[in-house]
Amino acid sequence: MIITMARKNYSMEFRRQAVDLYETTPGATLKQIAGELGVSRGTLSLWVKDLGNGVRTSDGPTPATPPSGESPVARIARLEAENARLRADKARVETERDILRKAAKYFAGETSW
Repeated sequence: MIITMARKNYSMEFRRQAVDLYETTPGATLKQIAGELGVSRGTLSLWVKDLGNGVRTSDGPTPATPPSGESPVARIARLEAENARLRADKARVETERDILRKAAKYFAGETSW
């Protein structure tokens, strides 16, 4: 008797969110993201190749304290950059949350013991 594993089918929305999570998580590897989502690294790699935009969020540090003697224009520019970074972080966290919610619902429906 040959036992085979059932192939999991992931929705296109789940795939896109997984790719988005990978592309917007600074410093994350395919292995890390795949592990968090419960998919294989190879599967995630294929999704990134097929659905990704090829642009990763940089993980360069943003200064936390304002430089002394900062002009109002420089301060506004710094605050706008920080605001953009925080919005990107918020979007990443919301994407992670949504993926985890969907995965929890999926796996809750899959178990039948």
